[in-house]
Amino acid sequence: MSLTKHLLSLMKTKQKLCDGCGELRHIWKNVTEEDGRKRYCKTCWSCRDSTKPKLSSKPIARHSPKRAKQEGEYSNKAKAFKEEHSFCQACLPNICTGRTNDVHHMKGRVADLLLDQKYWLAVCRSCHNWIEAHPIEARELGYSVSKTQ
Repeated sequence: MSLTKHLLSLMKTKQKLCDGCGELRHIWKNVTEEDGRKRYCKTCWSCRDSTKPKLSSKPIARHSPKRAKQEGEYSNKAKAFKEEHSFCQACLPNICTGRTNDVHHMKGRVADLLLDQKYWLAVCRSCHNWIEAHPIEARELGYSVSKTQ
């Protein structure tokens, strides 16, 4: 046995009180925390969550405050628009159910287009589904407008 290994085998590390489990153990990690210096054994240190970043428990907002305000305003305007236009404006043959259920945004809902009634179309759910599923035909029939115009 080499002299270094022999000296190491003779040396015994001093056991100290672990701040994690409260037992006398060989200390694995010394950490400075908000409430002072802490000592942890290997087991307690590996079980700690403080080494991992804390995730926020607050959910991510669905909309920005500005968009949330627009959505509230849109809800009121759309309800009034549907009451004013109670029959489907698309009236696609063999598809239309007649009564207005939805507001189709012919140019999309991006930014201020959400509230721009110039591009709104009162449609039944069946016609709305068809318009969304057939964008080229809908554009040819005048139920959709190119977003780049």
